[in-house]
Amino acid sequence: GVAMQPQGVHHVAINVDDVDAAIEFYTKSLGLSVRTDRPDFGFPGAWLDAGDQQVHLVQAPVPPSQGQHFALLFDDLDAAITELRTAGVTVSDAIPVGAALQAFVTDPSGNTVELHQRI
Repeated sequence: GVAMQPQGVHHVAINVDDVDAAIEFYTKSLGLSVRTDRPDFGFPGAWLDAGDQQVHLVQAPVPPSQGQHFALLFDDLDAAITELRTAGVTVSDAIPVGAALQAFVTDPSGNTVELHQRI
């Protein structure tokens, strides 16, 4: 039907074991910014902006890494990798996958984040 036509991904929500450490990583290392409109849900968390999309952090047990991840889109992946490595963040080399380049980084809670560039 006409109603079932998503316009894109609004946000992803990920579990983290330390919200403050996650905020520091996602803002200082990956360039996201903290939103100030998150209601008090009765548990720690944060809403972050990544361009027009959001990443929501939820303080809760982190599931084991079994391939789940989300991807942040960059215009210049090589520059992003260089910046991360200069700041002491471990990031994989960029590899081509289809019509894209991808690299991977792990947040302080052990969540995998793909760094993605269209080519």
